[in-house]
Amino acid sequence: MELLAQFIDIVLHLDKHLAILVQQYGLWIYGILFFIIFAETGFVIFPFLPGDSLLFVAGALAALGEGGMNIWTLIGVLLAAAVLGNMVNYQIGRLLGPKVFHWENSRFFNKAALQKTHAFYEKHGGKTLVISRFLPLFRTFAPFVAGIGAMSYAKFLLFNLVGAAAWVVSLCLAGFWLGNMPWVKQNLSVLIVGIIVVSLIPVAVGYVKHRAAA
Repeated sequence: MELLAQFIDIVLHLDKHLAILVQQYGLWIYGILFFIIFAETGFVIFPFLPGDSLLFVAGALAALGEGGMNIWTLIGVLLAAAVLGNMVNYQIGRLLGPKVFHWENSRFFNKAALQKTHAFYEKHGGKTLVISRFLPLFRTFAPFVAGIGAMSYAKFLLFNLVGAAAWVVSLCLAGFWLGNMPWVKQNLSVLIVGIIVVSLIPVAVGYVKHRAAA
């Protein structure tokens, strides 16, 4: 429980914790941020890591000139992390797919399910990869499932780049442009909570619709 409380405190007060890291590690903060975004997008076991709020706060700190951070270097580093993370996640899914979905009599892990997943991602995979970038949990699982469904790599790579660019650039620049506003400086924690709530609304709506349909 104590570890959970500490994690929640870090997420909800990400601005203060990240600012301390910037002061302690200087430009090494780029590597720390790269690792967090890479892990959140690259491994299905880390969907709980901060994503949207981290990008926004990092952009805001760059606007304040914390630790000598440059907004365009920040965007380049985080864009690389987001793209490479999805590529690793896709490859893991591609590797595991044939090994997991091979039981003929299994309800979920059978070849028919694998074929349906492949058909879905060939038809809707592009927009799924782009939209999921802005949805917590989904952005971690979307590339993994794309790999399982053997989505064509060229198509995956294209929409991986588009989705990563839209996600990283929009949130980092939003933080950068708003970071100099006095109210934002004083209430970054409130904004973090707001970003988390707003990003979870589509997930909650989808869950309610699914329950209603069931």
